[in-house]
Amino acid sequence: MLSNMAVSLIMHKRITTTLAKAKALKKYVEPLITKSKEDTTNSRRVVFSYLQDKKAITELFTTISKAVADRPGGYTRIIKTGFRASDAAPMCFIELVDFDENMAKTAKKAKRTRRSSKKAAAPAAEAPVAEAPAEEVAETAAPAAEEAQTE
Repeated sequence: MLSNMAVSLIMHKRITTTLAKAKALKKYVEPLITKSKEDTTNSRRVVFSYLQDKKAITELFTTISKAVADRPGGYTRIIKTGFRASDAAPMCFIELVDFDENMAKTAKKAKRTRRSSKKAAAPAAEAPVAEAPAEEVAETAAPAAEEAQTE
């Protein structure tokens, strides 16, 4: 049962199950993920002896091991979802931590308001505006006009 659940977790990145099964699965699959960080023939054979699924082994050693390469442990997360209606068993979902888009850390958006800030308006008003003399403006405009006429 744990082998099949581990294959499903590796292939789908998240599965829903009872809390007791999820806790047992966590202890079963985390050492396999740690083993997959080192992509050698021996580690593939050891993991294959537990999972017995070639597609899951390929997925584990290619995508998952690259995503968790810098993580020292704690590859899975268990989130409780409530109780099952039929027998009131505690339900949860177990997922791979690095593959959840909703829980992924993202940069906070800047706070946007419609009001103008007095702090932002004050430095703009204080900054002196340097105006170029009219003679310099005329001199820089004249060569540009001559080049346009020659073409």
